Amino acid sequence: MLKRENPISIAGPAGVLEGLHFDLPDARGLALICHPNPVKGGTMLNKVVSTLQRTARDAGYTTLRFNYRGVGGSAGSHDMNTGEIDDAEAALRWFQTQHPGLPVTLLGFSFGGFVAAALAGRLEARGETLERLFMVAPAVSRLADQPLAERCTLTIIQPDEDEVIDPASVHGFSAGLQRPHELLKVAECSHFFHGKLVELKELVAPRLG
Repeated sequence: MLKRENPISIAGPAGVLEGLHFDLPDARGLALICHPNPVKGGTMLNKVVSTLQRTARDAGYTTLRFNYRGVGGSAGSHDMNTGEIDDAEAALRWFQTQHPGLPVTLLGFSFGGFVAAALAGRLEARGETLERLFMVAPAVSRLADQPLAERCTLTIIQPDEDEVIDPASVHGFSAGLQRPHELLKVAECSHFFHGKLVELKELVAPRLG
């Protein structure tokens, strides 16, 4: 089976969004992956995003990753707020049109953790069903004004030696959630999972199953 992703273009709210789509016949679900902070150089080709994509692919999911507005070949300019959430929703709508009826899993790294979580809350507020949400080293401080998902399965993965996102902020966010979820702490691990990508995959893979 070919495991190559195909470049695609999506009509986004600020213009065309570029993405990479892996179409798996008889997939168990859809996995949409959101990338880190575009102002700090984050793109859909980030190594953590790539690891999440391969993990979902190998677990039997059709996958889509994409660049937010103003990143790579995506039109528009950075919003760093609801604009990127709108982009993620546009990407998801395209994804669901291509593969109707499949359950949705959202995965986000760093700023992408904020985007994925905010999109999950938006979807549930509209009565839509989401299967799983993975927040990896998430920028939880950005979620203060966002409605949060309450019904999907939630996994938070946080490096213990994160130099970008304060681990204590993520631990506090987790402690304040009034819903079942899982917080996985990764020892001796930096924000970008240097030397720990295999461990990340080993944490995510069984939870996708």
